[in-house]
Amino acid sequence: MMTPETIAKIKALMSEAFIYEEDLEESFILGGGPGGQKTNKTSSVVRLLHPPSGLQVRCGENRSREINRWLARRMLAERILEKEQGRKSAEQQAREKKRRQKRRRSRRQKQRMLADKHAQSEKKEMRKPVDY
Repeated sequence: MMTPETIAKIKALMSEAFIYEEDLEESFILGGGPGGQKTNKTSSVVRLLHPPSGLQVRCGENRSREINRWLARRMLAERILEKEQGRKSAEQQAREKKRRQKRRRSRRQKQRMLADKHAQSEKKEMRKPVDY
């Protein structure tokens, strides 16, 4: 269940993005993924279409239709604000961070990293007790 404070925050975000309930076209789709037979048989995934901006959002993060409705509204508001103001959402920042982490290192970076690891292993080797 969504708390009244969370709902109020989402409504404030929607008003900031100039999203009005009468502009939204909402439909419910069959769910899928983990959760078993219950999620696969119920229409708990929410699809929001915002014709003024042309954006469409699908949300099926939760098994509850009511929670998904509010989460979809939040996602839509964040996307519109991101598009208008050029600010990046937390989801997009996380995606970019993951991409940077996976990026292949240059040859020099890799050599330097391996040299540092080798030096660290030598230091640890010196800490071992001496065998006679």
